[in-house]
Amino acid sequence: MASRLDRSQPGFVEHLELDNPGMHTTDSVDYGIVIAGEVYLELDNGEERLLTAGDCVVQNGTRHAWINRSGKPVTMAFILLGADRVVTPDQ
Repeated sequence: MASRLDRSQPGFVEHLELDNPGMHTTDSVDYGIVIAGEVYLELDNGEERLLTAGDCVVQNGTRHAWINRSGKPVTMAFILLGADRVVTPDQ
């Protein structure tokens, strides 16, 4: 039986790392803009960047997670452009 998430967003679960909640990689170029509030972007190497209203981030198939530590809502706008992942020998 398909979960509610599978039914509402088919294929989304395949991008999540179930053993590392929140961490995921997409096959897309992602543009994210913080409209209101603040959110941390956790990168593949464990580094974090605090993004606040007006900040923009561009990712190209980057492994990452979004973390809201403020206890307040954050509003973001995303544009995702589909891409084909190219795996290089060092990955």
